[in-house]
Amino acid sequence: MAKTPQKAPSKSKASVKAAPKKAPAKTASRAAVLKTPLYKATKPELMEFYEQMLLIRRFEEKAGQLYGLGLIGGFCHLYIGQEAVVTGLQSAIEPGKDSVITGYRDHGHMLACGIDPNVVMAELTGRASGISKGKGGSMHMFSVDHGFYGGHGIVGAQVSLGTGLAFGHKYREDGGVCLAYFGDGASNQGQVYESFNMAELWKLPVIFVIENNQYAMGTSVNRSSSEDQLYRRGESFRIPGMQVDGMDVLAVRGAVEEALKYVRAGKGPVLMELKTYRYRGHSMSDPAKYRSRDEVQDVREKSDPIERLKAMLMKQGVKEEDLKALDKKVRKTVMEAADFAEESPEPEAAELYTDVLVEQY
Repeated sequence: MAKTPQKAPSKSKASVKAAPKKAPAKTASRAAVLKTPLYKATKPELMEFYEQMLLIRRFEEKAGQLYGLGLIGGFCHLYIGQEAVVTGLQSAIEPGKDSVITGYRDHGHMLACGIDPNVVMAELTGRASGISKGKGGSMHMFSVDHGFYGGHGIVGAQVSLGTGLAFGHKYREDGGVCLAYFGDGASNQGQVYESFNMAELWKLPVIFVIENNQYAMGTSVNRSSSEDQLYRRGESFRIPGMQVDGMDVLAVRGAVEEALKYVRAGKGPVLMELKTYRYRGHSMSDPAKYRSRDEVQDVREKSDPIERLKAMLMKQGVKEEDLKALDKKVRKTVMEAADFAEESPEPEAAELYTDVLVEQY
């Protein structure tokens, strides 16, 4: 006869091991969108902003001329049209405390860090007196003394490095914040999201700045990005976002004031999308046939950051002749920088072997 299957003995409550406690699940709330108020600038501050933007504009125009004359070789990415971004952001940070890192469109960032236009122009022309001894050129300038950790030629690479700079600030407890700039094209790179994840997990003091100039290299952001509202790219990492009019220096300055408050309070990173526009091609070798001249002219007429601030200053009683005198002063500074660069010697061949290896840490 077949045996009747026996019922398994029941376990007493005491014999059942308690399941390991799980970490509490995080709520599914979306990351915050921080407010972006206009900065209430004094008239002297407005004049400083105007002069800084003029310096960048005139410097870049001169760089374009020198490139056309063959005095600047390799790639050269101009910043014309985007001046309000670096002027507004970097007017709010603390020199000697905070750090800046960006991609290859880096001349304006260096000037906004307070670096001498002479050594920037000398670097562009590959001279020994350049900020990187003539070996970096347009895309690879660097100045630890000014807290500027480079233009970088690899798309998006500077975001991971900027996250490392932010880790350094937190590790040293020096109160510093890193501004890590990148473009709308770089916002689709994988290492950007790895950096977002780490920065939020470790609550690192970094502001990720997307300079959305609408075209990456030559493809509209609307065609190349499934989510073209780039300030939302940090939501899955719980990083708060901000979308800012990058053609208005007061909007930029007001927004970064809020971002700095958040980051300096130890709450972690912020993602800022600056809606801006470049008037020239991606680089000097780009004819920009992917957009019409009418489109560029329309932006110039309606949204130019320098003209917008000029109109504001004139409403406050600043005379046009005073603004013209300021422009003349800036043009003189830029011309002197170009002369300095042209008169400076090229590096000696032996310079190729210096700064290859850092031997002291």
